[in-house]
Amino acid sequence: MSGGAGGVRPVSCTVKPPVFLRIGDDQADPAQSGVCVVDVTLPFGKTVNIETISFKNYYTASVSLRLLRRSPGKEAPARWSTALRDLPLMDNPHTEGGSQDYYSIHRKQMWVEPDQVAAVRLVLKQPSSAWLSFSLEDISILPQGAPGPEKEVSDWLSDLTLVDHHPDLEGLPDPRAVSSSIQQMWALTEVMQTNQTTSSIGRFDVDGCYDIKLLSLK
Repeated sequence: MSGGAGGVRPVSCTVKPPVFLRIGDDQADPAQSGVCVVDVTLPFGKTVNIETISFKNYYTASVSLRLLRRSPGKEAPARWSTALRDLPLMDNPHTEGGSQDYYSIHRKQMWVEPDQVAAVRLVLKQPSSAWLSFSLEDISILPQGAPGPEKEVSDWLSDLTLVDHHPDLEGLPDPRAVSSSIQQMWALTEVMQTNQTTSSIGRFDVDGCYDIKLLSLK
Protein backbone atom coordinates (compact mmCIF):
# COMPACT_ATOMS: atom_id res chain seq x y z
CA MET A 1 0.00 0.00 0.00
CA SER A 2 2.34 2.68 -1.12
CA GLY A 3 1.52 5.21 -3.38
CA GLY A 4 0.74 7.89 -5.74
CA ALA A 5 -0.57 8.05 -9.25
CA GLY A 6 1.67 9.97 -11.59
CA GLY A 7 0.03 12.75 -13.56
CA VAL A 8 -3.23 12.68 -11.60
CA ARG A 9 -3.99 15.72 -9.51
CA PRO A 10 -5.74 15.28 -6.14
CA VAL A 11 -9.25 16.68 -5.85
CA SER A 12 -9.84 19.84 -3.86
CA CYS A 13 -11.11 18.82 -0.43
CA THR A 14 -11.21 19.93 3.21
CA VAL A 15 -9.69 17.76 5.94
CA LYS A 16 -11.49 18.56 9.17
CA PRO A 17 -9.70 18.44 12.54
CA PRO A 18 -9.72 14.99 14.17
CA VAL A 19 -12.43 14.31 16.73
CA PHE A 20 -11.26 12.08 19.57
CA LEU A 21 -13.70 9.89 21.42
CA ARG A 22 -13.44 10.79 25.10
CA ILE A 23 -14.42 8.66 28.06
CA GLY A 24 -16.20 10.47 30.85
CA ASP A 25 -15.57 14.17 31.49
CA ASP A 26 -11.78 14.10 31.43
CA GLN A 27 -10.58 16.59 28.82
CA ALA A 28 -6.88 16.35 29.70
CA ASP A 29 -6.09 13.36 27.49
CA PRO A 30 -8.03 13.62 24.17
CA ALA A 31 -6.53 10.37 22.89
CA GLN A 32 -7.33 8.30 25.96
CA SER A 33 -9.93 6.14 24.20
CA GLY A 34 -7.53 5.27 21.38
CA VAL A 35 -10.13 6.19 18.73
CA CYS A 36 -10.65 9.31 16.60
CA VAL A 37 -12.59 10.27 13.48
CA VAL A 38 -11.33 12.41 10.60
CA ASP A 39 -13.81 13.74 8.03
CA VAL A 40 -12.75 14.78 4.52
CA THR A 41 -15.33 16.79 2.56
CA LEU A 42 -15.48 17.98 -1.03
CA PRO A 43 -16.50 21.51 -2.03
CA PHE A 44 -20.21 22.22 -1.73
CA GLY A 45 -22.22 20.47 -4.45
CA LYS A 46 -19.38 18.26 -5.71
CA THR A 47 -18.82 14.51 -5.79
CA VAL A 48 -15.93 12.36 -7.00
CA ASN A 49 -15.28 8.86 -8.30
CA ILE A 50 -12.31 7.79 -6.18
CA GLU A 51 -9.32 5.92 -7.54
CA THR A 52 -6.99 6.22 -4.53
CA ILE A 53 -6.91 7.71 -1.04
CA SER A 54 -3.33 8.44 0.07
CA PHE A 55 -1.89 9.56 3.39
CA LYS A 56 1.12 9.44 5.70
CA ASN A 57 0.66 7.51 8.91
CA TYR A 58 1.51 8.97 12.28
CA TYR A 59 1.31 6.17 14.87
CA THR A 60 -2.18 5.00 13.89
CA ALA A 61 -2.52 1.23 14.36
CA SER A 62 -5.48 0.68 12.00
CA VAL A 63 -7.99 2.64 9.96
CA SER A 64 -11.56 2.05 8.82
CA LEU A 65 -13.01 3.83 5.79
CA ARG A 66 -16.57 5.12 5.35
CA LEU A 67 -17.92 6.82 2.23
CA LEU A 68 -20.90 9.16 1.86
CA ARG A 69 -22.23 8.14 -1.56
CA ARG A 70 -25.08 9.37 -3.74
CA SER A 71 -27.07 7.32 -6.23
CA PRO A 72 -26.47 8.76 -9.73
CA GLY A 73 -29.61 10.12 -11.38
CA LYS A 74 -31.74 9.69 -8.24
CA GLU A 75 -33.09 12.13 -5.69
CA ALA A 76 -32.57 9.73 -2.77
CA PRO A 77 -30.45 11.10 0.08
CA ALA A 78 -26.79 10.17 0.30
CA ARG A 79 -25.93 7.17 2.45
CA TRP A 80 -22.84 6.17 4.42
CA SER A 81 -21.25 2.87 3.44
CA THR A 82 -18.33 0.99 4.99
CA ALA A 83 -15.57 0.56 2.40
CA LEU A 84 -12.90 -0.97 4.68
CA ARG A 85 -12.75 -1.99 8.33
CA ASP A 86 -9.69 -2.04 10.60
CA LEU A 87 -7.04 -2.00 7.89
CA PRO A 88 -3.70 -2.48 9.75
CA LEU A 89 -1.11 0.27 9.32
CA MET A 90 1.43 -0.79 11.95
CA ASP A 91 3.08 -4.17 12.34
CA ASN A 92 2.40 -4.02 16.07
CA PRO A 93 0.66 -1.16 17.93
CA HIS A 94 3.45 -1.16 20.54
CA THR A 95 6.37 -0.96 18.07
CA GLU A 96 7.56 1.53 15.43
CA GLY A 97 6.97 -0.60 12.33
CA GLY A 98 4.75 1.26 9.83
CA SER A 99 4.15 4.15 12.23
CA GLN A 100 5.32 6.85 9.81
CA ASP A 101 4.98 5.15 6.41
CA TYR A 102 3.07 6.42 3.38
CA TYR A 103 0.00 4.40 2.36
CA SER A 104 -2.57 4.33 -0.42
CA ILE A 105 -5.97 2.68 -0.35
CA HIS A 106 -6.87 1.76 -3.91
CA ARG A 107 -10.28 1.49 -5.47
CA LYS A 108 -9.99 -2.29 -5.94
CA GLN A 109 -9.42 -2.75 -2.18
CA MET A 110 -12.73 -1.14 -1.22
CA TRP A 111 -15.81 -3.21 -0.47
CA VAL A 112 -18.14 -0.81 -2.31
CA GLU A 113 -17.80 1.18 -5.54
CA PRO A 114 -16.31 4.53 -4.49
CA ASP A 115 -18.39 6.55 -6.96
CA GLN A 116 -20.41 9.75 -6.46
CA VAL A 117 -18.64 10.26 -3.12
CA ALA A 118 -19.42 13.52 -1.31
CA ALA A 119 -17.40 12.88 1.87
CA VAL A 120 -14.89 10.42 3.32
CA ARG A 121 -14.73 9.41 6.98
CA LEU A 122 -11.59 7.81 8.42
CA VAL A 123 -11.91 6.04 11.78
CA LEU A 124 -8.46 5.79 13.40
CA LYS A 125 -7.56 3.36 16.18
CA GLN A 126 -4.50 3.10 18.40
CA PRO A 127 -4.96 0.73 21.39
CA SER A 128 -1.39 1.16 22.67
CA SER A 129 -0.49 3.72 25.33
CA ALA A 130 3.10 3.79 24.07
CA TRP A 131 2.40 6.88 21.89
CA LEU A 132 1.26 10.28 23.11
CA SER A 133 -0.78 10.99 19.98
CA PHE A 134 -1.76 9.47 16.63
CA SER A 135 -3.21 10.78 13.37
CA LEU A 136 -2.97 10.69 9.58
CA GLU A 137 -1.14 13.38 7.60
CA ASP A 138 -1.04 14.56 3.99
CA ILE A 139 -4.46 13.06 3.18
CA SER A 140 -5.31 13.31 -0.52
CA ILE A 141 -7.98 11.86 -2.82
CA LEU A 142 -7.07 10.95 -6.38
CA PRO A 143 -10.05 10.82 -8.78
CA GLN A 144 -10.87 8.18 -11.33
CA GLY A 145 -12.70 10.76 -13.41
CA ALA A 146 -13.96 14.32 -13.21
CA PRO A 147 -16.17 15.11 -10.19
CA GLY A 148 -19.84 14.88 -11.06
CA PRO A 149 -22.57 17.50 -10.47
CA GLU A 150 -24.44 17.57 -7.22
CA LYS A 151 -28.11 18.42 -6.64
CA GLU A 152 -28.42 18.12 -2.89
CA VAL A 153 -26.75 19.56 0.18
CA SER A 154 -23.81 17.29 1.01
CA ASP A 155 -22.85 18.64 4.41
CA TRP A 156 -24.98 21.40 5.94
CA LEU A 157 -22.59 21.70 8.87
CA SER A 158 -19.86 22.99 6.55
CA ASP A 159 -21.99 26.08 5.83
CA LEU A 160 -22.86 26.98 9.42
CA THR A 161 -20.01 29.48 9.62
CA LEU A 162 -21.50 31.42 6.69
CA VAL A 163 -24.35 32.58 8.94
CA ASP A 164 -22.29 32.83 12.10
CA HIS A 165 -22.62 36.61 12.38
CA HIS A 166 -26.07 37.10 10.86
CA PRO A 167 -27.98 39.72 12.96
CA ASP A 168 -31.16 37.61 12.98
CA LEU A 169 -29.32 34.74 14.66
CA GLU A 170 -28.08 36.59 17.74
CA GLY A 171 -28.64 34.63 20.93
CA LEU A 172 -28.47 31.23 19.23
CA PRO A 173 -25.72 28.70 20.09
CA ASP A 174 -22.34 29.09 18.41
CA PRO A 175 -22.50 27.04 15.17
CA ARG A 176 -18.91 25.87 15.68
CA ALA A 177 -19.79 24.52 19.13
CA VAL A 178 -22.86 22.76 17.69
CA SER A 179 -20.74 21.25 14.92
CA SER A 180 -18.14 20.03 17.41
CA SER A 181 -20.82 18.39 19.59
CA ILE A 182 -22.37 16.62 16.63
CA GLN A 183 -18.95 15.40 15.48
CA GLN A 184 -18.47 13.92 18.95
CA MET A 185 -21.70 11.95 18.48
CA TRP A 186 -20.53 10.86 15.04
CA ALA A 187 -17.29 9.60 16.55
CA LEU A 188 -19.15 7.48 19.10
CA THR A 189 -21.50 6.14 16.39
CA GLU A 190 -18.60 5.16 14.13
CA VAL A 191 -16.86 3.33 16.96
CA MET A 192 -19.98 1.33 17.73
CA GLN A 193 -20.46 0.48 14.05
CA THR A 194 -16.88 -0.63 13.50
CA ASN A 195 -16.54 -2.50 16.79
CA GLN A 196 -17.21 -6.18 16.09
CA THR A 197 -17.46 -7.28 19.72
CA THR A 198 -19.58 -6.45 22.73
CA SER A 199 -16.56 -5.61 24.89
CA SER A 200 -16.04 -2.07 26.11
CA ILE A 201 -13.55 0.23 24.40
CA GLY A 202 -10.17 -0.08 26.10
CA ARG A 203 -7.02 1.92 25.90
CA PHE A 204 -4.57 -0.87 26.62
CA ASP A 205 -6.15 -3.97 25.11
CA VAL A 206 -5.06 -5.49 21.80
CA ASP A 207 -7.18 -8.29 20.31
CA GLY A 208 -8.79 -8.89 23.69
CA CYS A 209 -5.45 -9.27 25.53
CA TYR A 210 -3.41 -7.00 27.76
CA ASP A 211 0.28 -6.25 27.79
CA ILE A 212 1.34 -6.88 31.39
CA LYS A 213 3.90 -4.06 31.17
CA LEU A 214 1.11 -1.56 30.64
CA LEU A 215 -0.87 -2.52 33.76
CA SER A 216 -0.44 -1.01 37.19
CA LEU A 217 -1.97 -1.69 40.59
CA LYS A 218 -3.66 1.06 42.55
